[in-house]
Amino acid sequence: MEEEGSFMENNSNILANQQELINYVNQETQKILENFSQAGGEHIYSQFTQSWMEMVNRSMEDPTAWVKVITDYQQAQLNLWQRMLSGQSDAEPLVAPSPGDRRFNGEEWSSNPVFSYIKQSYLLGSKLLQDMAHHANLSEGEQKKLEFYTQQYIDAMSPTNFAATNPEVLQDALETKGQSLIDGLQNLLGDIEKGRISMTDESAFVIGENIATTEGAVVYECELFQLLQYKPTTEQVFEKPTLIIPPCINKYYILDLQEHNSFVKYCVDQGQNTFLISWLNPTTEQSEISWDDYVGDGVLKAIEVVKEISASNKLNTVAWCIGGTLTASALAVMAHRKDTSVTSATFLTTLTDFQDPGDLCVFIDEQQVKQLENKVNNQGYLSGRELATSFNMLRSNDLIWSYVVNNYLKGKQPAPFDILYWNGDSTNLPANMYTYYINKMYLENKLVAKDELTICGAPIDLKRIKTPCYFLSTIEDHIAPWKGTYIGAEHFGGTVEFVLGASGHVAGVINPAAKNRRNFWVKGEAGQGPDHWLETAERVEGSWWPNWIEWHKRRGGKKVAAPTSYGNSDYSVVEPAPGRYVKVKID
Repeated sequence: MEEEGSFMENNSNILANQQELINYVNQETQKILENFSQAGGEHIYSQFTQSWMEMVNRSMEDPTAWVKVITDYQQAQLNLWQRMLSGQSDAEPLVAPSPGDRRFNGEEWSSNPVFSYIKQSYLLGSKLLQDMAHHANLSEGEQKKLEFYTQQYIDAMSPTNFAATNPEVLQDALETKGQSLIDGLQNLLGDIEKGRISMTDESAFVIGENIATTEGAVVYECELFQLLQYKPTTEQVFEKPTLIIPPCINKYYILDLQEHNSFVKYCVDQGQNTFLISWLNPTTEQSEISWDDYVGDGVLKAIEVVKEISASNKLNTVAWCIGGTLTASALAVMAHRKDTSVTSATFLTTLTDFQDPGDLCVFIDEQQVKQLENKVNNQGYLSGRELATSFNMLRSNDLIWSYVVNNYLKGKQPAPFDILYWNGDSTNLPANMYTYYINKMYLENKLVAKDELTICGAPIDLKRIKTPCYFLSTIEDHIAPWKGTYIGAEHFGGTVEFVLGASGHVAGVINPAAKNRRNFWVKGEAGQGPDHWLETAERVEGSWWPNWIEWHKRRGGKKVAAPTSYGNSDYSVVEPAPGRYVKVKID
């Protein structure tokens, strides 16, 4: 108890001497968060108020559930007060954080009675709001929105997010004589200038120097993309080249991070003659670029160029996320044209059936889409920062609030992390392309409807695609939920190898074979839905990359001498990889 008293006395001195600075840090933190929320669209945060107003109106019809929830909360708070006043600080907590919640891992949150009370009171209040939202009995879509925005509010109001109620922040301020708060303020001002929260030490990475370094050259470029060809590292390569189609949301180098975790280098080292699309980062001038342009002038053009450079009439494709949706569109166009150039197609965490868009559904309804469309059409593009804000909100404690605490309240610099560097390197989407994508795919789910879409002059029917496909999904994916990708794969007309990896949308894909971490599932029974597939699937330890490469090799054709130069007489080297397009930053 003497140690606790000494700690609280020291804390009081800090609060007395540094209160003005603490208040200023808190105020400025709220300002930057307001700026970030506006970057994601003011309509997002208005949804919380709208959802709760509807919940209140609905609850008036039958307040029974609410009465019980509030009564339970009041009784729990009374018990918590009684414990505190009676000095039962070593008693078993009335409520504990959820498994995996690391916000309250610090010892003081349990050992110090004041902070233990603050923690438990917050958790009880959180449970109250969650229970009230859970019993709202709204329509399915409104219910999901209510629960999501309620959780956003709960996460934002955590005592860990405020200097005066976070014992770890106070301890750091004590030990550094307030320097941690000053450093945090400097970090905050720097992020205000950038307009986003720093998640990694951005000075640690330079594209083309220590990230996106696989040796290669740009062998073709147009307004929409640059085509990279990579230098072989083997004496022989498979005669059928590999074309990688990355997402046009964020940049391609998620597939070419550093040497030890580069999927591109893995492909090259496995004897694949590897090409890759590096998409344009559009501005207002490219607002009219359409979905058809991305398919026809993008994917289909790249296929044509790769065939000409490699002197092969067949190739294999590998696509990720929206790059996979574009590739599925292209394959459907090719199927209509009787073009069998693609020997196999690999889809990484790709949605083609958008009936269940996962957590993103909270941002996607006619009202919200219409509001965002008006903004996008006015500025000519969908800002990459708005996309990043939406994705980060899906995991706000990990991707927003942990950095608020670390950077601004504790005054620390985030550690270098290549994936988070990539995550902060956003790209825009052209207005025309985006409005088509959000309406035809997410709202109307037309890609899986037979002949209801016409792309590049071709009626689209995924059943016409007979190309053998490899679908890799990840079990914790909140952007392309694996059950949705599984259902989407069933719409294809050819043979499908479905593989389910561990982890999420990015970490589950970037799982290098050399480290051989995590696990994946294969060989489930098809035709009876995703749950049955998983129940009957075989679990395999390690990375999915070797499983894929064996599947891919069987479709690569015979071995031929590796090319000794880039391009050919018609396609000369434009510049060394990684090229200019990937280095363009948005304002």
